Amino acid sequence: MTYIVTENCQQCRFTDCVSVCPVDAFHGDAEMIYIDPDACIDCGACEPQCPVKAIFEDRDAEKKPELKPWIEINKRKAPGLPMYNTKQAALPTADARKKALGF
Repeated sequence: MTYIVTENCQQCRFTDCVSVCPVDAFHGDAEMIYIDPDACIDCGACEPQCPVKAIFEDRDAEKKPELKPWIEINKRKAPGLPMYNTKQAALPTADARKKALGF
């Protein structure tokens, strides 16, 4: 098992989660961050840190089919992107996106 980052991270890219990751599993692009499933040790430290509830266990996709595509998206994208392991400023669109998501 591993954790995945989902669509709630798009246009936010809050990085509260990356600073608690003990194995540097987070990678990001201009829109969001992703978790490398080969690096993730399933510790769960990141999930409660996300202010927009974008992080889930991959096994949650069994109950929530809308999460299933994100397993492959994280697996495909994360390894080729820069690593994030320290908290950084969120995207300029983050506050509006967070509000639109109801957080």
